[in-house]
Formats: sequence, structure tokens, C-alpha cells
Amino acid sequence: MHKRPKVLVIGTTADYIEWIRTACPGRVMFVTAPEIRRRAEEPVPAIIEEILCDLMDEEAVFGALTAHLDLFDLHPVGVACFDCESMALAASIAERLGLPYPSADAIGKCRDKYFSKTLWQQNDVDCPAFGIIRSAGDVAGFFEKIQGPCVLKPVNGSGSELVYVCDSVQSCESNFRIILEELGRRENNGLFGLGDVDAPRMIAEEYVEGEEYSCDFMLDGDRVEIIRVTRKIKAAGKPFGTIRGYVLPASLPNRFSDLLLPRALSAGARALGLMRCICMADFILRDDRIVFIEMTPRPGGDCLPFLLRRASGLDMLALAIDFAEGRPVCLPDTSSVITHIGVRVHADRAGVLRSIEAKAALEDSRVIEVHLPRSPGHRIVLPPSDYDSWLLGHIIFRPDADADAESECGTICEKICVEIDD
Repeated sequence: MHKRPKVLVIGTTADYIEWIRTACPGRVMFVTAPEIRRRAEEPVPAIIEEILCDLMDEEAVFGALTAHLDLFDLHPVGVACFDCESMALAASIAERLGLPYPSADAIGKCRDKYFSKTLWQQNDVDCPAFGIIRSAGDVAGFFEKIQGPCVLKPVNGSGSELVYVCDSVQSCESNFRIILEELGRRENNGLFGLGDVDAPRMIAEEYVEGEEYSCDFMLDGDRVEIIRVTRKIKAAGKPFGTIRGYVLPASLPNRFSDLLLPRALSAGARALGLMRCICMADFILRDDRIVFIEMTPRPGGDCLPFLLRRASGLDMLALAIDFAEGRPVCLPDTSSVITHIGVRVHADRAGVLRSIEAKAALEDSRVIEVHLPRSPGHRIVLPPSDYDSWLLGHIIFRPDADADAESECGTICEKICVEIDD
């Protein structure tokens, strides 16, 4: 019997699963954590499409996967992963099945912020000054060494979770204690990859002033093809590093030529041992330099795939499946894309969501899409205890000409009516 080809998607969320099933019908098989499926409101995939496994047990996952492939005569032709905490597992499965995917060694280099910046520094790739942190005294010493503010964060982790800016010696100590306490509560969270509790768990970085950007790019050897570049809008009055929204497309200043960014991305990826993958990179423009903050071999998440699909018609998740399978990938011409903004909707306090209503937003001519997946009864916990539950969804809109993006994000979000019970 002819075996049916399948791309394996390792450890993603239920909304992504439903998106991919719809965009790439019959082409994908999902390896999913049971708790993701238990909480999901999306339709349950057919039995041939998904297995539920404890993703922390690699041997159990591989055994269940190979048994499922044999049972349904499936032939794995690629591996894709959209979540940082599942990339190491994806790398191991790919290696054992002889499929292309970044190596476990490269994944480890990307996930470890101290290791990645050490490699960048050794290879003349611009990144902030940094130091490993083992104590509150280490943070204060780093702060005094660079004579200015610094950013303190876990060695592993993603986004703005447990990221603090220290603007005094006193804040160095207090922020160190907060992160240490919160890491202790996340001992079983695969995102932080804590491993040996005696190993260094934090890194301090120089605080870099400048506009911050995010981009996705395809890497194949030395060839880099940029998929999208977005400018980040930071959230005033929220925990440090919280992103209010993204502007797409984001035109870099003229001094950054079409060649400068691809060359910098290639050098940064090569230093981390990446060869062929879709990557996401965060960077800041400072003077005439591209200063890298993070690079990881997966597409950007959050509202970015929705924003990219609405602004340019490009389905980033389907593209990732095509890339994993080795199909030719053709990017749309984005030179004439009209500016779109994806703004994230955050709860302003903790409690239980009573209702969330978007009628006023939907009546605004600027609004293209409102995505509010939280239902009444959803429990909201604020950072630093939880960085997920307070995010209620996103809105995609076309800003008015010459309007201030930050202000428009505020006025758009005010059109969402949220009621929260204590």
C-alpha cells in the first residue's frame, strides 16, 4: 500500500492546529500535549491526524508516533514546530526519522540567551553587552560596570516573560529576587528549560535605546529571504517588554540597505549553527548598527500570522508547512502593501471574565479583524504570575494616514468592552 506523506507538527496550540488543518487539508499530522486538547474549543481532529502525548517524555512520544505512523501507513516527509518549548523535541524526532530540521545543538544555542550572545560576540555579530547572573550582587556589579540601565531576564524563556529593566542598584536586587521566585514556580515549565537548578538561570543585558523590530526570514545556507519586517509598539504602563502592537510593513531607515539586514541575519544565524529553516529575529536599530536581541528557528507567533495574512495575503503557517515538506515557496510582492497594525488587547486587572464585546470596534471603518478567543468564565491572572491569561486577543486595523500608531492603538482598544468580576 502506498504510504501517505505527512508533515509532523510538534507541540502546537489548538487554534494553530485548526488553522493548519484548514489551510493544508490532509497534509499534516499533529503531536499534541493532552492539556492543549482538553482546553480546546476547536474541533477535534480525526484520529489519523493527531496523537496526544506527554511532550516531556521523548521516548514515549517517539514510540507513540512510530506506532501511529505504522498503523495508518503514514510517511513523514517533514517536521515543523511553532512553539519554543517544543523545538528540542522536534529536533530529536527529526534526527531519529532522518528528516531536515535544525539540530538539537543549534536549538540549544538559540534557546540559551547567554550562549547565543557569546557566539554572536565571538563572530562579530552586534548584540547588547551582557553578563551571566548568579546572584543579586552580580546584577548590581553588571549595572555599575556598564554605568547605566540593564535588562534582567531568564537565560531561557521567550518574549517579555520575567523580563525587567533595572535603573538603579536597588532595582537590580529587587528584580533579581522577583525573577528567582517566579522561576521557582515554573520548575516544570518546559519553556524555561531549567534543567540543573544550580546552573546559571539569568542574564543581564545592556539596555539598548532605539526602535525595536521583528522579522521572519527563510534561511538556506548563506541565502536569506526576508518574509516580513514589523516595527514593535511598546505598551506604556505595562510590564517592561510588553508589546502593544506591530506595524506592517516597517520600512527601515534608508541607511539600512536591502543588503545590510540580510547580511546581518545570515551572520547571526550562521553563528548559531542554523543552516536551513524559517527564523524569527528581534533586533534594535542603534545608530548605524543592527543589534540582535534574539533569534530562533520558528516563525513569529502572537498576532503576527493574522496580521501578515490580512496585510499581504501570505499564510505564514501554510508557508511553514510547505517549507518543511520541501515544496517551492513563493513570497508575495510586499512593496505595495498598505500599512496594517495588529494591536493586542490586554486585561487591565485580574479576575474572572464576565463578558467581552467588540461591536464598537467592528463598526470602526479602520478595523479589518477582531479576534477575541477568551470566553466568559476565563480566569485572568496578571504578570509576573502569568503572562498568557491577561492577553484577551487582538485587533487588526488600517491606521489613518499620518496618524500616531501608538495613539490609534489606544483608541481602537477602548472600543472593546470588557467586564471582569473579582
